[in-house]
Formats: sequence, C-alpha cells, structure tokens
Amino acid sequence: MRLIIAALFAASAASAESCPPAPNHTDAIQNLVSQYKSSSQLEARSLTGQLWALWTDAPDQKAQALLDEGMRLISTFDFDGSKAVLDELVAYCPDYAEGYNQRAFAQFLAKDYDGALADLDRTLEIIPNHIGAISGRGMTLIGMGRRPEGEDAIRDALELNPWLSERRFLTEPEGTDI
Repeated sequence: MRLIIAALFAASAASAESCPPAPNHTDAIQNLVSQYKSSSQLEARSLTGQLWALWTDAPDQKAQALLDEGMRLISTFDFDGSKAVLDELVAYCPDYAEGYNQRAFAQFLAKDYDGALADLDRTLEIIPNHIGAISGRGMTLIGMGRRPEGEDAIRDALELNPWLSERRFLTEPEGTDI
C-alpha cells in the first residue's frame, strides 16, 4: 500500500512539474483593457472576446483539454464534475490563472462562495487586471451578503471596462447616476 501511495505522490509531483509556463499575454491584455474607455458598447464586446481568448489560452494541450472540459461541464450545469476537472488543471498548472477563475465560476454557480472567493483572489494574484475575476469577485461578495465590498469590486471592474453588465447589481445612491 505504501508503494502505491508513493507512486501516486511521485506521479502527482511529476505532473505538476511538467506544466510549462502560461503564455505571457500581459502586454496584449493591457493593450485591450486600455481600449475600453474609448470604445463603444459594440467595440467593447469585441475587446471582451479577445480578452477571453487570451485568458483561456492554456500552457499546453493537456491544460487546454482540461480547461475546455471544465468549461464544457459548467455549461451543462455539472458543477461538481467541472470542479473535479478544474482541480486537476490547478494541480497540474498552479500558476495558470484561468484554471482558478473557471473553478471559481463553477463554485459560484454551486453557491460555494468561500471556495469561489479564494480562487478569484488567486486569479487576481496572477493577473491583477483580469476583469472577469474582478467582477466575479464582486458578485461573489454580494452572494456572501457582503454587498458594500462586492459593489466596490464591481466599481473596480467598471474602471477597466465601463460596459460591464454587472453594473446592474450596484445600488444607486439617491440622486446619482452610476
């Protein structure tokens, strides 16, 4: 039994070591984010699509397959299955932000707000201007009953992309426009 456990541990450690670094899209992401403020709503949709293409560009084929399967399972409302696949992705590529972000999304949808918040925080450690994670963090905090903090996070996301639909979750102070 000890040999089996040792073999599993060794395989797990080797697997974590074999994930290459995530593609460095820092400059491209910053360039796209900087375009939001001067964009129309239609242009913003295109920018968002381009950002998601960069964020979901996994380090290698194995990571891409895990990410794609995790996202597919989310779309079928199999949040437990998605979390299991994304757990594998995060274990394999612990420095790839989108693994955490998608796992956070699955946890948010399953109402595991504590798990989602931890993963969103990790996503933002890796990519501080990940608008999806910032707005997701806001929605998660609101889900946890921490509305003022959640609204602050949504406002932070709106500073980067003023066209976000999450704007509708802000409480508008009387006599002001958000």
